Amino acid sequence: MNTSPKALNLDRSPVSSHGLELEIIGLGKRFGDVVALDNVSLRIPAGGFHALLGENGAGKSTLVKCLVGFYTPDTGDVLINQREVKIPSPREAAQLGIGMVYQHFTLVPGMTVAENLVMAKGALPALIDWKKEREELTAFIDTLPFRIPLDKYANSLAAGEKQKVEIIKQLYLKRRFLILDEPTSVLTPDEADEVLGFVKNLASSKALTVLIITHKFREVTAYADDVTVLRRGKFAGSGAVKDLSVEQMAEMMVGGALGKQTTMRTLASVIPEYKPKLVIENLCAHGDYDQLVLDGINLSVRPGEILGIAGVSGNGQKELVEVLIGQRKKSAGKVLVDGEPYSGKRAEIARHKVFSLPEEPLRNGCVAGLSVAENMALRNYDQPPLARFGFLLNRKALKQQAQRYVEAFGVKTDGINAKIRTLSGGNVQRAVLARELSNPVNLLIVANPVFGLDFNAVAETHARLLAARANGTAILLVSEDLDELLELADRITVMSEGKLVYETSAETADLRVIGHHMAGGHHDEREVA
Repeated sequence: MNTSPKALNLDRSPVSSHGLELEIIGLGKRFGDVVALDNVSLRIPAGGFHALLGENGAGKSTLVKCLVGFYTPDTGDVLINQREVKIPSPREAAQLGIGMVYQHFTLVPGMTVAENLVMAKGALPALIDWKKEREELTAFIDTLPFRIPLDKYANSLAAGEKQKVEIIKQLYLKRRFLILDEPTSVLTPDEADEVLGFVKNLASSKALTVLIITHKFREVTAYADDVTVLRRGKFAGSGAVKDLSVEQMAEMMVGGALGKQTTMRTLASVIPEYKPKLVIENLCAHGDYDQLVLDGINLSVRPGEILGIAGVSGNGQKELVEVLIGQRKKSAGKVLVDGEPYSGKRAEIARHKVFSLPEEPLRNGCVAGLSVAENMALRNYDQPPLARFGFLLNRKALKQQAQRYVEAFGVKTDGINAKIRTLSGGNVQRAVLARELSNPVNLLIVANPVFGLDFNAVAETHARLLAARANGTAILLVSEDLDELLELADRITVMSEGKLVYETSAETADLRVIGHHMAGGHHDEREVA
């Protein structure tokens, strides 16, 4: 596949051959008493590829929403090609040539690629001249370095194809300044490199200027020219990527030198001698629409081991976790914990000490309307000392437990009686970790544990998981972040279309091979039968 800058024929392309120069001077935005942006400035030259970094709540989303017209800044100026502009709505942003590709796809699933592209133009006659539109689309596609399947329906495209179509849609609409918001969160490594390589080539050809929000330092160092870091709504630093280390960028984000996190796996040679804590044999399960979503899953996890499951979202990982934590019934196969049949019932969970850290814990692991203390007691409210005579709740013991958990795990809250929904994402995560890890844990089921968390919360969560592993806990870790799996797991297996299709030791893992299997490819080496 040719993705070199020369492959884009700028003379024939309906896309303008010049990206926009953008400068922000002293931008400020408040929401009541909350200062979301405070005197932020940055400049991106035409044809630049600029990364915007910062922890959650740093102001990244507020800044780009000001650029695309969702928010109106309270102070400051936006200059495009050295001329001051006002962007009161997304319509004006589009007219100026500013477009945004969001983290989640916006294509209409039941429409073809051609229909999605044409309908995105907005102002269309009541009777569309599809022959003319088709000719224009074909001429446009001919200028691109790869083919786009115009007649395929959006819901049949792979994730990488969908993301490319989202970007191509912005080009077809003649956007010259492109904002990418976590554009590779659902892509395999190969798909991510293909998408970002394509955009980078457009920027190198001066056809486009790019601003990317990402939490993946690898993407910053591989593709960005310059970086700006925000912290608590303020400018925290910037520079050429070639002149900055990952550690320096991370320190800008958190506001000081980082304490070194000890995350090296201590691979114990005795792990294979232990009997597996969790055994899954030929597990099958059906989805919400009675489709087969788990197709003959076989795996085992031993004490003191982390087994990582990689895969693109939507390949059965969610349903596997639901079966293991008792939220979905299996249709065939066995799940054994300590050699005994296991179905995720409350009594089994308590007996075998099985705990879980679900994705989006506020939604999947908490009762949002209950207090912090009550949520921390969801595992043991019916056990002494929290329960008296088996049915009376000991409020004093409940509060004492919550206070211990808050202090031990550093949960920042207005008080243990505050509704848990009032906590930040990182602090909800800490609260759930406290509940799940404060007592002996034999088996821990973890799903995308750091999704949406800031830099410090990620490091803290990873350290907690490694500490549990060191204490002999068997951990099944489902994650869409390969870097996370490579850092934490002892073994990695890949799930694709409801099956486990590949397994490797984390020590010898090849990122490209894993990505190939995530994308549905096949290798002869070490296939999972």
